[in-house]
Amino acid sequence: MLKEMITVDQLSLVISQAAAPAFLLGAIASFLSVLVSHLSRIGDRLHAINAMPDDAKKSRLQGALSDLNHRATLVHRAIYWAVGSGISTCLLMIIAFVSAYLGARHEPAAVVFFTLALVLFTASLISFAREVRMALNARNLG
Repeated sequence: MLKEMITVDQLSLVISQAAAPAFLLGAIASFLSVLVSHLSRIGDRLHAINAMPDDAKKSRLQGALSDLNHRATLVHRAIYWAVGSGISTCLLMIIAFVSAYLGARHEPAAVVFFTLALVLFTASLISFAREVRMALNARNLG
């Protein structure tokens, strides 16, 4: 049989423990906005180069197409990693509240999901840093 009711103290504890994941979720959402904007700018550049007539100018930019495609792939990966981090963070918060409702311990699952969220967010940041490095290298060469 389920526990009668969640107590105010249990609910208060879960809400206070959900503060850190909530801040992480906000950071992920903001970062996703930056990534999508960045991917859009790369896509605009790809379309502009592809829309050029086939002349000497476009042939000089063929190398840029390859770099832009690689950069888009890196940003795309960063988006996937960030979305995975957000999903993991949401699952962490859901488990915390459901566990409190059922009167079960949520700490073991919280450790796993919070660590997973941070690992995925770190992977997203690394992928984005690689793309930024490529963009800066291209700018210095061009």
